[in-house]
This record gives sequence, C-alpha cells and structure tokens, in this order.
Amino acid sequence: MAKKVIGNLKLRIPAGRATAGPPVGSTLGQWGLNMMDFINPFNEATKDMQGKDVIVHMKVHDDRTFTWECLGQPVDDLIREKIGLKKGSGKPNTEKVGKITHKQLEEIAEAKKDQLNAIDLEGAVKVVAGTARSMGVEIVD
Repeated sequence: MAKKVIGNLKLRIPAGRATAGPPVGSTLGQWGLNMMDFINPFNEATKDMQGKDVIVHMKVHDDRTFTWECLGQPVDDLIREKIGLKKGSGKPNTEKVGKITHKQLEEIAEAKKDQLNAIDLEGAVKVVAGTARSMGVEIVD
C-alpha cells in the first residue's frame, strides 16, 4: 500500500549550502522530519551548482518520511543570468530594465521544458516570455 502524503513543500534553497537553519530547518521541523536526512543528500546532489538557488519539491508522508525532487534554477534567475541583470523592475509596465531575444527565450525554455506548464517548445517560450515581461524585460527579435 502506498504511503499517504500529508504535505507538499516547495523550497528555494542555495545549491550545496543547505543548513539546519532557515529556510530548511524551520520548514522541516514543523513537519517533524529529520533534517540531516535531507540536508546531506541535497548538498551532495547540488554541489556542482554552487552559488545558485534551486527549487525543491518535497512530499511529506504520514510516517514522517519524505521524498524530494530538485527542479533546478527558477526561470527568473535564468533570465537574469542570461542578460546580465541584477534584479527585475519594480514597475514592469513603465520601467524596462533590459532586453532579451527570442533565441535566448528558446534556450531557457529548452532547459526548463519538463517543469513548465506547456505542451510544446512554443508554449514553453510563451511561459518564459511572460515571466520576462513581468520582470520588466523587453522582448526583441
């Protein structure tokens, strides 16, 4: 019989640098989970991505066990990295902070296509373009 899932957690953690402090420790502690059962495997799995934040989805089971999956960098981080931006715009409709090409959008969509809510690459590009627009990044051809 399958274990019953009692919680779905989404965390944004620096790759290779998870510690028992916040955000990992406080979140896992609320569910009564052993932090070191997550921290050591996570740090080992993400040591090659040092310095970047990664998204982790975790399922908590009723017997206080868990499974986790690392989804890589968030799309907004990939956009900022691709065009050399420090941060997005506070007023994306009026203040544009950078420009991105359609080819760069395709590269990001290709990297994230398995995690985006899209059927094909064209739909994935539209999702990434929407994120870019909401950050105040102008899309050029």
